[in-house]
Amino acid sequence: MAQITLISTAIITTITGKGKQQSELLSTITTRYKLSSLNWKIQRLSWFDFKTTSSNYYSYSYGNNNTSAVVKVSEGSAISLPHDCPLEKVSEDQKGSKMKGSSRFFTIGLVASWYSSNIGVLLLNKYLLSNYGFKYPIFLTMCHMTACSLFSYVAIAWMKVVPMQTIRSRVQFFKISALSLIFCVSVVFGNISLRYLPVSFNQAIGATTPFFTAIFAYIMTFKREAWLTYLTLVPVVTGVVIASGGEPSFHLFGFIVCVAATAARALKSVLQGILLSSEGEKLNSMNLLLYMAPMAVVFLLPATLIMEENVVGITLALARDDVKIIWYLLFNSALAYFVNLTNFLVTKHTSALTLQVLGNAKGAVAVVVSILIFRNPVSVTGMMGYALTVFGVILYSEAKKRTK
Repeated sequence: MAQITLISTAIITTITGKGKQQSELLSTITTRYKLSSLNWKIQRLSWFDFKTTSSNYYSYSYGNNNTSAVVKVSEGSAISLPHDCPLEKVSEDQKGSKMKGSSRFFTIGLVASWYSSNIGVLLLNKYLLSNYGFKYPIFLTMCHMTACSLFSYVAIAWMKVVPMQTIRSRVQFFKISALSLIFCVSVVFGNISLRYLPVSFNQAIGATTPFFTAIFAYIMTFKREAWLTYLTLVPVVTGVVIASGGEPSFHLFGFIVCVAATAARALKSVLQGILLSSEGEKLNSMNLLLYMAPMAVVFLLPATLIMEENVVGITLALARDDVKIIWYLLFNSALAYFVNLTNFLVTKHTSALTLQVLGNAKGAVAVVVSILIFRNPVSVTGMMGYALTVFGVILYSEAKKRTK
């Protein structure tokens, strides 16, 4: 009789209790051995009784004839298997390499999804607001926030992607409302700027976020950085000035709105650190989005009705001529949520340094892809300015890391 040590991992399986089918997160049992039979299954079962606690049972089946048995066993103990089940020992090195390989592919997939959703929503916003002629950035942002509200609730309340955190006080509610309002301003202004500016120039201005973050942090918290940190902001600002002078498609109103969007994004970041600093009020990014997105819809709905009058009727009229506009809006709104989801997952599964490098590279990839798709004119001066800004952001990140 061969013995196999049981190690728990998680899967979703269907269990039976009192004649009812219940879906429950249970443990499946993997082994320290490679089972040479192709049809091996070893998994944990639970029978629920309303009067007693559940017991741990492990069932296994093997071979082409699917021979099976059920055994009661404690976690971490051994289960005896029939002698006719051939086993091949797997070394610790082999197990480690398999786990590292699968983890590496998972992380690569996450990063690819993050890049795709982030760049995809940016380019689709540009296409809708500029090329397609859908000139309603507030309504578009409201669609994004509506999708974020729905998907966030499904992900947290139903799928349990993260534990749900509740708002504990009226004060915390008003703090989140303030953050939501600033969040709305940053997203709406960013979308408005895409009507007038190419994505490449939009990204160059957006890269100056650290500059505004440092300013707001100093004004609102009197937090002073090391002089070297402030020095690294010089190429950040200088690069945008150079890029502005060399931008063939420069538009003053678009430039001002984009700068305002960048400043609002930095202000939200600083305010979030101030308002939700206590342990009882801290929310992870997924739960914060769960509460901010519906609040954003409340803010954006009257703004849409007042500033973009009859936008729903206009959209429906457009759909009669070209039904693709509805699919564009639905897909774009879903992408807006997946930007937040993938950003959360990448942050969770990578290091801070990796995240910084990936974030800096993401802007450059977006610029290259947008130029290839939209064929907007670029100048050597503009590209040099953007490169200088990105270089300054990298220096700023390094300086911040060294002063911690």
